Amino acid sequence: MLPEVASWLRRRTSTAGDWPPHALLAAKGAARISVVLPARDEEATVGAIVAAIRADLVERIPLVDEIVVVDSRSTDRTAAVAAAAGAGVVAQDAVLPGHGRMSGKGEALWKSLAATSGDLLVFVDADLRGFTSSYVTGLLGPLLADPSVGYVKGCYDRPLVEGGRPVEGGGGRVTELVARPLINLHWPLLAGVMQPLGGEYAGRRALLERLPFVTGYGVELGLLLDVFQDSGLDAIAQVDLGRRVHAHQSTEALGEMSGQIMLTAWSRLERHGRMVPLGAPSTALTQFRRAPGGHDTRTSDVGVGERPPMIEVPAYAAARSFTPGRG
Repeated sequence: MLPEVASWLRRRTSTAGDWPPHALLAAKGAARISVVLPARDEEATVGAIVAAIRADLVERIPLVDEIVVVDSRSTDRTAAVAAAAGAGVVAQDAVLPGHGRMSGKGEALWKSLAATSGDLLVFVDADLRGFTSSYVTGLLGPLLADPSVGYVKGCYDRPLVEGGRPVEGGGGRVTELVARPLINLHWPLLAGVMQPLGGEYAGRRALLERLPFVTGYGVELGLLLDVFQDSGLDAIAQVDLGRRVHAHQSTEALGEMSGQIMLTAWSRLERHGRMVPLGAPSTALTQFRRAPGGHDTRTSDVGVGERPPMIEVPAYAAARSFTPGRG
């Protein structure tokens, strides 16, 4: 391990238990805090997550100012369940409609900047099981304690649930097989980030709004690499949130996710001046499945779209300039 990474791990890694809610409330001052849940067809889990945040961090301790669920074209009752639990719900395509429709988780996260008012934003996936509000307080802790921290990643144990039984250490397959080797090869100073693709993280609006957002599965890797490029390693912290249990995708779906992760890494290598490409990468991914007559082939496009920094969107910049006390 590089000495810079070892030093960063010592200084910038904490646990959720290090950040009690009452201490955070005392440190909050005039800052507004928004919690964002991007959600698509998550009626089974989104309500419990929203209810826990509202009960613990809005009603019991007034730390969180708004809970916003960005509904990404759900076909189930996600929006209704979230609203009943106490969240503000916005339809992804209703935010900045003049900028057209793109797809993917990153699109919902990008739109959330225009749909929220917080100075600090906490992002939480809507498919978590066994969620506790310590996820939110843990991620907020380093931001409220240290103004030099701009971005906080959650880390945790990720069991793989098979047949209703957890396989410890079996989750995070794309992280271990794709993202971590890429990071160690090309961004070795980020080797201490334990969950680079994890969906639980927090950041300062002033930082997030000047970053581009990849619209697909590469959004978490893109943000991490862009924060590092923009602000340096010491602007990043991580917090151990304990355990993360959620639904897992098929191997084929993970293949598509891996393709988007690799293309996102390629784009940042080029943009940040870490390579000189001799040609553009292909965005086609061909996969095979056994069939009665041999093998069926399926080719999908894993190309990643990208949204510009939100601060460059005229409607957003104009709205922010008229918000007292906000930058």
